[in-house]
Amino acid sequence: MKPADLTARLLTRLGPGLMPFLPFADAATPELPLGRLLRLSLFQVTVGMAAVLLIGTLNRVMIVELEVPAWIVAVMLSLPLVFAPLRALVGFRSDRHRSVLGWRRVPYIWFGTLLQFGGLAIMPFSLLILSGDTTGPVWPGHVAAALSFVMVGAGLHTTQTVGLALATDLAPAHARPRVVALLCAMLLAGMMVSAIAFGLLLANFSALRLIQVIQGAAVVTIVLNGIALWKQEARRPGRTATDLPRPSFSQSWAAYAGSGLARRRLVATGLGTAAFSMQDILLEPYGGQILHLPVAATTALTAMLAAGGGVGLLLAARWLNRGGDPFRVAAAGSGVGIMAFSAVIFAAPLASAQLFATGVTLIGLGGGLFAHGTLTASMAKAGPEDTGLALGAWGAVQASAAGIAIAASGILRDVGSSLSASGALGEAMSDPSVGYLIVYHIEIALLFATLLAIGPLVRDTGSRDTATRGREARALLPSPVPGQGA
Repeated sequence: MKPADLTARLLTRLGPGLMPFLPFADAATPELPLGRLLRLSLFQVTVGMAAVLLIGTLNRVMIVELEVPAWIVAVMLSLPLVFAPLRALVGFRSDRHRSVLGWRRVPYIWFGTLLQFGGLAIMPFSLLILSGDTTGPVWPGHVAAALSFVMVGAGLHTTQTVGLALATDLAPAHARPRVVALLCAMLLAGMMVSAIAFGLLLANFSALRLIQVIQGAAVVTIVLNGIALWKQEARRPGRTATDLPRPSFSQSWAAYAGSGLARRRLVATGLGTAAFSMQDILLEPYGGQILHLPVAATTALTAMLAAGGGVGLLLAARWLNRGGDPFRVAAAGSGVGIMAFSAVIFAAPLASAQLFATGVTLIGLGGGLFAHGTLTASMAKAGPEDTGLALGAWGAVQASAAGIAIAASGILRDVGSSLSASGALGEAMSDPSVGYLIVYHIEIALLFATLLAIGPLVRDTGSRDTATRGREARALLPSPVPGQGA
């Protein structure tokens, strides 16, 4: 018996008593058993690993150990976002893929995996050349490093977009909220485990160790994604035949964007994602510089964010499983975020580390609710032939908004701190925390704007639910007898 099937059978026998310890175990269905679902979710682990490697580990290694100029590091780390807006196109292509083998999703996930593998394979050597540790010219290092970062970015965006579309294809509609929660939780788990592993493996840094770690990540990526893909998508040659009509991307996008309130849904996703992302690179410096927390305490902030995010995913899954509206879940996340950033702001004048820790945990909670709600709504609004396009559009907006927000937060913080230090904002605004507080206030404003954008979406869902219940009630009424008044 396969290990995955054995695990699923053991969980089934243990029954409800194990559910409090495995809160996402109820995501399994007869169509998508737990072993198969856990195996599919491995693609999220590799996406999280790549994100931690690019944004966290290599950010520090390139600047500190390899002594690469900070502006080059910033440019390199921004390159993976270049591919983010193309996620909608990738999702569309996976919806309309022509193949004699009968697969729509598998080829794109596999080629995305190969892009990740190839980028990680050449990355350590390009970084060593980029650092100037060579007797030849440095420009090949710039070109190779840029290519490796673009390949990894394109690979992880492709893999995640089409992987989510495949999960939507396999999961029945009633189980999708729980499946979304499990997939998001696996992403968080992959990020946390990878961050710890990379930190331990690179504790004694050397060029050889850097090569081993990054190329080891490449091998882990291709192995886990291969396991995730194995026997997931059934072959249906009739669905991918070359003679079937294929609308263009512009036609499909026009139909999708013109249906209902799709544009407003994407605007709400972008605003909320930007609001929850601007603090990503500022919380630890804020805790250290303004609240004078030790390094160990600021490092624990990542765990607090992850813990809050996990609770948010769990609450969202339970809420939606009971028939909740995903837009209301996203709105609740925005409301929690407003309280969270208010707590972070007031932590500075009150010099309260406890209030700051509470605010950080609530940021994770609100972000988990918001991400789960918007992703579930995108899944629910997608037609059976437009799943990839809908999830690609969500991913494109989400990734692009996060990247722009993170870059803008650093600029806004530096500009605000410079103006405060120069006295241009007045004596009352000369505190070192002003630069950070400007960003946090902007995040609160973005969350209020998110609530404004979500409002009509909630009303639209409510009105359609009322109409549906009315039709069902009328269907239960007795038919009029011929010859009598209707």
